Amino acid sequence: MKILDAEFVKGFIRMANDGWEQGWHERNGGNLSYRIRPEEVESVKENFEPRAWTPIGTTVPALGGEYFLVTGSGKFFRNCIIDPADSMCVIELDKAGENYRIVWGLVNGGRPTSELPSHLMNHEGKFLIDPKYRVIYHAHTTNIIALTFVLPLDDAVFTRELWEMATECPVVFPDGVGVVPWMVPGGRDIAVATSELMKKYDLAVWAHHGMFAAGENFDITFGLMHTAEKSAEILVKVLSMRPDKLQTITVQNFRDLARDFNVTLPEKFLYEK
Repeated sequence: MKILDAEFVKGFIRMANDGWEQGWHERNGGNLSYRIRPEEVESVKENFEPRAWTPIGTTVPALGGEYFLVTGSGKFFRNCIIDPADSMCVIELDKAGENYRIVWGLVNGGRPTSELPSHLMNHEGKFLIDPKYRVIYHAHTTNIIALTFVLPLDDAVFTRELWEMATECPVVFPDGVGVVPWMVPGGRDIAVATSELMKKYDLAVWAHHGMFAAGENFDITFGLMHTAEKSAEILVKVLSMRPDKLQTITVQNFRDLARDFNVTLPEKFLYEK
């Protein structure tokens, strides 16, 4: 099978384009990765032309031997649908999880996303909790970024404010949202900080930068990011109208919602204001 005919590649391209159309990926902003299923690897392996091994910049032993489809460093999301072979690549990890090699894509040169350490450490953390997780997505979500300038950079505050803005939020991300204070992107430190949060949450905010989301497939992961960003947009609009809320979803409302939708909401987010 030609690799561009594979359903997982089509899904990846669609998600990248959806993010571009939301306005979350100016220039080369944001990145996306997908841990490819073994049967999917086999279906497209005839297209692979392995290149030289390169250090990842971190170690992810639990992912040794896995294959990933990832966006390229410096590549534009808007071009994934136009020229996928130039904009993204398939990489293979060595058995130790210390090095990667490109086996397809980036035909005009380049390397995987500069956030590869963050992506792979998040993939590993999620894999060890639940192997169903396969997608890690980083986007420059405008309203989430705006809120990092006016809300305390605190998991409980961000979670509660986003939950209050849209009734579906506690159902879509009942575990809450984590927050990483501003750090230089692309290195091991921010990768470690994010992967620690991803052990508890499926969403992690990067202060003044954007957000990371993790999910089982493209639809769930994109929907998670989209829901949180829409909630943030509502909050930005509310705060632009007045500094306080006349009414909101109460703690008892959250408890009623959790009961009826059969979700567990952590008590640390159900504080009285």
